[in-house]
Amino acid sequence: MVGEIAPKDLQEKLKAGEELAFLDVREQGVHAQGHPFWAVPLPLSILELRVEELVPRKTVPVYLLDQGEDEDLADRAAEVLLSLGYTNLHIVVGGIAGWQTAGLEIFSGVNVPSKAFGEFVEHHNGTPHITADELAARLADGEDIRIFDSRPLGEFKRMSIPGGVDMPGAELVHRIYEAVPDAATPIVVNCAGRTRSIIGAQSLINAGIPNPVMALKDGTMGWYLAGHKLSRGSDACADMPSSDNLQKSIRAARAVAEQAGATALDAEGLLKLKEQQNVRSLFLLDVRTEEEFLKERVAGSRHAPGGQLVQATDEYVGVRGATLVLFDDREVRAWMTASWLKQIGWEHVHVMTDFSGQQMQSGPVIRSIKDKAPEISALELDAVIASGEAAAVIDVGNSLDYRAGHVPGAYWAIRSRVQQDLTFLPPVGYIVVTAKDPARAHLAVPDIAHARPDAIVHVLQGGNDSWRVAGLSFEEGDTRLLSRQDDLWYKPYDNKEKIRERMQEYLDWEVALVSQVERDGTAGFKVIS
Repeated sequence: MVGEIAPKDLQEKLKAGEELAFLDVREQGVHAQGHPFWAVPLPLSILELRVEELVPRKTVPVYLLDQGEDEDLADRAAEVLLSLGYTNLHIVVGGIAGWQTAGLEIFSGVNVPSKAFGEFVEHHNGTPHITADELAARLADGEDIRIFDSRPLGEFKRMSIPGGVDMPGAELVHRIYEAVPDAATPIVVNCAGRTRSIIGAQSLINAGIPNPVMALKDGTMGWYLAGHKLSRGSDACADMPSSDNLQKSIRAARAVAEQAGATALDAEGLLKLKEQQNVRSLFLLDVRTEEEFLKERVAGSRHAPGGQLVQATDEYVGVRGATLVLFDDREVRAWMTASWLKQIGWEHVHVMTDFSGQQMQSGPVIRSIKDKAPEISALELDAVIASGEAAAVIDVGNSLDYRAGHVPGAYWAIRSRVQQDLTFLPPVGYIVVTAKDPARAHLAVPDIAHARPDAIVHVLQGGNDSWRVAGLSFEEGDTRLLSRQDDLWYKPYDNKEKIRERMQEYLDWEVALVSQVERDGTAGFKVIS
């Protein structure tokens, strides 16, 4: 049975800190237009792929939010969750429209709790910053200033400050003594915007790094808006620390985490938590680099690099009040990440640094599909297209992936909307479904088959990557769109027009979050000195 809950009743549960999952099943782009503070975006289109990672305990209370106004996404999501074994489901009465009617706060954007926390930290800690113009002038004068980018390497390669070195999030305290041996050298931390710049700089300050430390105000966006040139494609990464420098970082990081209230966990403690995971949600999160995670990890743990876990907690943990165990055999990343999670308001955070006696795994995580549809190879599909047969290719991946490259002639659609949006598809007797992630294509087949019962529906074997591997060309651009492009929140630089305006709007939005969080009253943020 699926219950209902009034918006104000759910708000009281959030204020009380109860363990619960609050899932927004609209598309991420719609979620970004307006949502409650703690709502976790998990679109119906990818629900089966991610829900068991984000909500591992199937008896936890789950609250489902959609647009309201006669939309049925929450009802459909409840049906999927019931089929997966979830037993404690509730639909938020009136959806987001009901939330607004109840007079409750609505936030735009994504990763809002983490972004708001960054602004809270700067406001309460007085994190030092430097403007783009000031940094550029000091560099032009020949001053030795070290610039560290706290984003993952992929983002760093896309655009970075000239001379910057990639040192993602929790790696800052881990590698800083190796990278900057002279305590007098000024250090500037940047990201694309503000949050990771602030958290990164404050991490070094909290850890007692003796150097002058500053966050680059407004990050690479601020640098670009000030008219300075960005680097593209840089792969400069900070080195791993020596044994002596590692020990210095461990001592500093552990002191910060213990001040924040994080605790160490041993094998016996982990076993006890696992024995209780049917009554309390448990997340096993490996905060090291991807290379370390793939080489060897504790069985059942998920990769959640420390900086990103703080920056976008709702992408890794979907249950408020859950227990979080952070794994790091080099300690520093876990301790620093734990210190921030505690300050954000996660009460049950533990650090495990000794993997001895644990069952270990290696290699990529393999995602299995329960019900696979019939498949067609890339070369077979190419032959079908060349034959002129009344066939159609439908790409159900995300809109940015589709824009970057898709099977020539393919249409694009959002899985949760195919029932209505396939009315725009010409009459065909054969449909091939594809995506960058073939799992998304397999999930969409029943929906497409229901919308077009007279068509034969297959999946492109291996997804779009198989088309590339076969040596076949891609088409680029926003062509043949069957659905509205609101499946994703587009970063300012993902927009095709008015990039400067979008950047400034984003930076202004981040700064304004502090006052909005105060009005909402559910955050529970705190900072350590």
